[in-house]
Amino acid sequence: MKPRIFINMHYMELGGAERALLGLLYAIDTERVDVDLFINQHTGPFMSLIPDKINLLPEIPRYSAIERPLMDILREGHLMIFLARLWGTARHGLYMKIHRIKNDGTGSQFIFDSVSRLLPSLHYLGEYDLAISFLDPPHIVQDKVLAKKKIEWIHTDFSGKVFSYDPRVTFRRWAANDGIVSISDDVTRSFVSAFPSLAGKIIKIENIIPASLVKSQAATGEPAEYSEMGRDIFRICSVGRLCYQKNFDNVPAIASILKTRGLKFKWWIVGPGDVESYNALAERYGVADCVVFLGPRENPYPYMLHCDLYVQPSRLEGKAITVQEAQMLGRAVLITNFPTSGSQLKDGEDGVVCGMDNASIAQAIASLACDCGKRKRLGENAEKMHLGNTEEVEKIYDLI
Repeated sequence: MKPRIFINMHYMELGGAERALLGLLYAIDTERVDVDLFINQHTGPFMSLIPDKINLLPEIPRYSAIERPLMDILREGHLMIFLARLWGTARHGLYMKIHRIKNDGTGSQFIFDSVSRLLPSLHYLGEYDLAISFLDPPHIVQDKVLAKKKIEWIHTDFSGKVFSYDPRVTFRRWAANDGIVSISDDVTRSFVSAFPSLAGKIIKIENIIPASLVKSQAATGEPAEYSEMGRDIFRICSVGRLCYQKNFDNVPAIASILKTRGLKFKWWIVGPGDVESYNALAERYGVADCVVFLGPRENPYPYMLHCDLYVQPSRLEGKAITVQEAQMLGRAVLITNFPTSGSQLKDGEDGVVCGMDNASIAQAIASLACDCGKRKRLGENAEKMHLGNTEEVEKIYDLI
């Protein structure tokens, strides 16, 4: 009988963790192991990309109610989960007020702490050899699943430079894991700085990028939005969720600087979130003609492949898989100097790292827009250096 692996994920929206999960699923050899994938909420454009070889478990209504809009779950009759989520949110707000914290990364911990006891057990699925919580918090794997070994993935920076992660709130859950998977050396360092006693649990497994999938999806043709523009327009692309970490709220301000300098450009941002508010922000800055928040796209790769420059202006990253994918497609890439940027690329070799302030980002974009030769060199170097790494999956088998 083959070893059994259980993997839990929140949903399959357009995001870095979701992409990383797809990479793992495509790389796993189901001739060697059986894999059950449990997704709390069967939503998101990446649901259709889950490979047929993976056993997708049915959605369970109470699990799907964990993160959907509150009024939706109330109308569906999930009163107790509705109240538990309100209680968790209130506790988190009180915690932030008491400790005078503005940007805190532990909100989901409070909510999952409140909701977990209301979720049905998954013990009926039997015992697994390995259970993986692919996105924090790990409550479902830890509280609801039978497994010989349980591990959790780290996808973010724990240095506290952008978000704080108070060990008093999160330590118990992290410590309960048999292993903690880190996607880069910088992420490991930031995590160990916050939780030094857990250093012995760290296992490094880099994001797995299936090169064949990325390149085949990118080759489906130039996006219609690009085709409508003349080639004298400099094409900028960014991909990611519209949230504080990604810093897309500053894109209109950056674009206004570029526009003042006379650069002819258009910047497309692909990703889920409050698209109307972000586009309204572009209107307020007077850059709606050159900045467009497109919302989610099931296939973002043609936008990457056909751009002149891929920009990741993040405040915070673990290791942005979108950057790796753009490099795999031979694009010149610009990222900000977020705390873990050193694990992302080598400045001047396979991309460019700039300051995080708007003026520095605008200056770096303008400089690259005027230097086609440098962009070509960066893209060629990036494509050579990022050829895929499916061998990382062997580390999963070693854990069993």
